[in-house]
Amino acid sequence: MSTPRALRQPASLRLASAGFLAFWCLIAAFPLVWVAVMSFKTPVDAFAADPLDVILGPVTRARGHGLSVFGIVLLMGVLWALYDLAANRLRPLVERLSPPGWAPLGWVVAAFAALIVGALVLFGLYPLLTNALDPILGPLGEPVIGLTTEHYRAVWVDNAFYRNFLNSMLVTAGVVTISLTVGTLAGYGLARSGSDLAFWLLIAALIFRALPHSVLVTGYLPPFINSAEILEPFLGSAAPTLYGQPWAVIVVLVSINQPFTIWMLRSFFQSIPAELDEAARVDGCSHFGAFRRVIMPVMWPGVITTGLFSFLLAYNDYLVTALLLDAQNQTMVPAITGFFNRETTTTDQVQAVAAAVSITAPLFLLVMVFQRQIVSGLTAGAVKG
Repeated sequence: MSTPRALRQPASLRLASAGFLAFWCLIAAFPLVWVAVMSFKTPVDAFAADPLDVILGPVTRARGHGLSVFGIVLLMGVLWALYDLAANRLRPLVERLSPPGWAPLGWVVAAFAALIVGALVLFGLYPLLTNALDPILGPLGEPVIGLTTEHYRAVWVDNAFYRNFLNSMLVTAGVVTISLTVGTLAGYGLARSGSDLAFWLLIAALIFRALPHSVLVTGYLPPFINSAEILEPFLGSAAPTLYGQPWAVIVVLVSINQPFTIWMLRSFFQSIPAELDEAARVDGCSHFGAFRRVIMPVMWPGVITTGLFSFLLAYNDYLVTALLLDAQNQTMVPAITGFFNRETTTTDQVQAVAAAVSITAPLFLLVMVFQRQIVSGLTAGAVKG
């Protein structure tokens, strides 16, 4: 459909808008792209004064680590196939294989499966193919760009960064599960309630969410450290120590982020006509039955969008996890800070950069897998009864 003549933008405005958008994307993406390039180079190339040496990696290539023309083409094909799998193929698979009513769990399983498949293909199958085919391809198999994954191996294997990854997944999964369970019920109740109490509850939640995390953590820290002494009169010698326990940090993160979840879900529920509830009640559903059978199927895009934001708030949290978790149970974000604080050699610094780049992979995967649901959730509000 063509744009009406009255709404068409002049060429100068379109050119200025496109130029500004391109410039903004370049500025926003440059740091991530640059550190990603650095993480695949030897320290000499990673910190070279010449930008071309950082990109091409001549020292890295001279040491026998490089990417050929065939490898570059194959890598682009692999990345496109993984993107197509995450963005387009998973949706029909989840809808076909998930039992009725279990679609959200199916999406979670699909996201983790896509992450595992992507890691196996990129760090397992892809190196095997290039190592096997490069020697027989002649000039196409000669390295043209220096590239090595030794820093990632050192981070994930030698420094056991996988433990921090598992801790992050445990904390974020707990936060998202509890936040969405409580948030959907509270958001639905507040959206359908016309009382003044509901309004003041929302205002109180907003004020609590607006408080700086440093203020809240300052209040949590003494009880966490002294929890065994505080609980000993009630539980005896079995009194637990809250400090360093992931489940206790989950409760803290939920309490901090729950107001945001409730506000967001309430706005989604308000966009759904109340006539749907009334029709379900007329057909014999209870209040909870109408919520579960009629409202929630319409709400899934909003729930997934809210769940993604809840995931990001917990996944990217630094202050709470850094202060309330010990080194054994540390999540990835504070663990990376420890990498940068303790490293001195250039090799250690590149490993810290590789660790920093590693934490972006789950975020890209989530956006690719749930991009349609996110768009549907953010544009919700045009539901007709």
